[in-house]
Amino acid sequence: MKWLKRIAILLVVILVGVQFIPTDINQQDYIPKADIRYIYDVPGNVMNILQTSCYDCHSNNTNYPWYSNVQPMRLLMDGHIREGKEELNFNEFGNYSQRKQKNKLDRISKQVKADEMPLPSYLLMHSNAKLSDDDKQKIINWVETRLKQNE
Repeated sequence: MKWLKRIAILLVVILVGVQFIPTDINQQDYIPKADIRYIYDVPGNVMNILQTSCYDCHSNNTNYPWYSNVQPMRLLMDGHIREGKEELNFNEFGNYSQRKQKNKLDRISKQVKADEMPLPSYLLMHSNAKLSDDDKQKIINWVETRLKQNE
């Protein structure tokens, strides 16, 4: 019984201690000129979908929920955000080469069609980010139009 009490105390100390791990904040006060909305004519309805379902992980401006203030949740979130931005960053889209922009647009369409994005783990806590069939079609139609115009 003594060892169980020691383990419990150790766990509490670890959980409290992990709260002091510094984290980055992925937020900007402005929309950079390289944002996709300035590079392509993104219709308002498509932009709203992207901001609701994609921008938290794929931009420089995350809307943090309440539980992001609790570790280790924030560390997990920061990892997802970092990975998401490495793969695609809508705020940096204009800094990509024309070829890379085309590839990113093509991947967006394919992943939306295959229900690979948004990630199921993200949707668990962000049900409003779930793409309806109509949302998916709007994104796909816009991307395919853009790709045809870039040929």
